[in-house]
Amino acid sequence: MTAPETLFESSLSSLRLKARGKVRDIYEAGDDLMLIVTTDRLSAFDVILPDPIPGKGRVLTHVSRFWFDRLKDRVPNHLSGTPLEAVLPDTGEREQVEGRAMVVKRLKPLPVEAVVRGYLIGSGWKDYQRSGAVCGIELPAGLRQAERLPEPLFTPSTKAEMGTHDENIGFDQVIGLVGRELAEQVREVALGLYREAAAYALARGIIIADTKFEFGVDEAGVLHWIDEALTPDSSRFWPADSYRPGISPPSFDKQFVRDYLETLDWDKKPPAPHLPPDILARTAEKYREAERRLTGG
Repeated sequence: MTAPETLFESSLSSLRLKARGKVRDIYEAGDDLMLIVTTDRLSAFDVILPDPIPGKGRVLTHVSRFWFDRLKDRVPNHLSGTPLEAVLPDTGEREQVEGRAMVVKRLKPLPVEAVVRGYLIGSGWKDYQRSGAVCGIELPAGLRQAERLPEPLFTPSTKAEMGTHDENIGFDQVIGLVGRELAEQVREVALGLYREAAAYALARGIIIADTKFEFGVDEAGVLHWIDEALTPDSSRFWPADSYRPGISPPSFDKQFVRDYLETLDWDKKPPAPHLPPDILARTAEKYREAERRLTGG
């Protein structure tokens, strides 16, 4: 048996399924470990699309592992170091998720998405056009769409349930949720991770316009970076050689699919429309190109 080229949904009978998210299937693997399986599902406008993107889960897993390892000196992460065969001794089950699974520590997730924006795009651009600010943070007048911001902005949001939208919140609300000390640590760590990653990526032809981080704490209250790390799903990646402010740049992420869906007569509610084979293939290639540029493989 060989690992499947695409995996829309995992099925592991030896472990208890804890949750199935938009992209990830999470299993319990003992008292202190979990198994995160990254499938090839794709969500757009908070709706899971019916067609998997071939190889996407492996790309996201590889890119996350790359960043977790490269930036591990900045903040601990959730990787446990436990090999996959230790929690999935069955060969068939292991081959089903090989290359797209991570054995991670069981941590307490913080109820906040740590969003960092380096460029004026997406909802930030709309906010700026309306108010001259992004998430309540005043910016200079006259900035153009996709312009690099004077400094990266920490613009946190709530972590919404599946099928609902995240909502931007102010820093005071983060303090109310997790306490001042932890809120300040999350902000400092998120900005530091973004700055280092953005500089690395830019040298390899990719602009990281914005990204979101998730964090959790262990029983001692130590902050850990969890979930995924600076992937084309959690970030907006632009090719540096075709970037110019004033327009929305092409991307290496699922914005390509969003743009296609915007051309359809779809109300952005389930069920989502099927994607044509050429859109699936071109999206898969965009993910692989981001992986090649960032990780070298």
